[in-house]
Amino acid sequence: MVHLRGRRGYPPPRASRRQRRRGGVTAWDPRALPSLAGRTVVVTGGNAGVGYFTSEQLAAAGVRVVIAARSAEKAQLAIDSIRSRVPGAELAHVRLDLTSLASVREAAEALAAFRPLDGLVNNAGRVVASRHRLTTEDGFEATVGGNFLGHFALTTLLFPALAEGGRVVGLGSDSTRMVRLEPDDLWSERRYRPFRAYGFSKHAVQGFHLELARRLAAAGDSRLSLLAHPGWATNSYAERRPGITDRDPRGGRIFETLTGWVGQGKDRGAWPAVRAIADPDAVNGEFFGPRREMSGPPVPTTPVASSADPAFGAALWADAEQKTGIRFPL
Repeated sequence: MVHLRGRRGYPPPRASRRQRRRGGVTAWDPRALPSLAGRTVVVTGGNAGVGYFTSEQLAAAGVRVVIAARSAEKAQLAIDSIRSRVPGAELAHVRLDLTSLASVREAAEALAAFRPLDGLVNNAGRVVASRHRLTTEDGFEATVGGNFLGHFALTTLLFPALAEGGRVVGLGSDSTRMVRLEPDDLWSERRYRPFRAYGFSKHAVQGFHLELARRLAAAGDSRLSLLAHPGWATNSYAERRPGITDRDPRGGRIFETLTGWVGQGKDRGAWPAVRAIADPDAVNGEFFGPRREMSGPPVPTTPVASSADPAFGAALWADAEQKTGIRFPL
């Protein structure tokens, strides 16, 4: 449970002068990235979906990509697929299960060996919540526990390995516009509904990254905390990657085919996260998403006020430190 003090509904942080000047219109071309050679970026869940295409696109720009994922077999499929398109790509895999704090600790130790890290993309998570309330290995509701708490722990443990000017990117969601935040039941202890739990997990992801941005700014730290959301991104409308984009169950493929036309493929859904890592003009606390909400090139967007509420962010932070037993080194 996250308890808030003070009033709720704070407006989101004001856009920078640069953001207001361009009004969300940008010449940024995600298909023509600047060279990122020499950089190292960790992508959680980089073996599938939006995470896979984030890894592929960053590797094509010269990044050494470390895929943090549970399955070594699926990670190797992703690595082989990327290398077939990006000869000489530098890729590695570290096992990570975000629903286990013990696994997060082990992964953080292994990932720190790649320091200095120039970026951490907190991409992995439960996209479809279970029909019934499940808990993580440590006893927390699984959707919020995996999507948010595991990434909080990983970011906290890896923060000392993040280079000066390095970036932490969280994957937000437009589900936060459809699910009203109830901070006093964030962990669905009072009532559980799958999409509600998923929306709560994304409120928490956004709240954490915006609170981290505020703390970085207050400390005068050069590192950046950013957000990105992919819109409605499906494998059905993405460029084909054998063994990667064709793993969805038949029912899921049919659903994506019928609904995916309103959005875009997961290859384009990766663009906001890639821009958050690659755009030299990105500013701390910035949030990138598709221009047309569900699809389009990545442009600055605005989080819902409830996610951006500083009181929510501060309470969420304290709750996460208490639940994980890990204090953020900032």
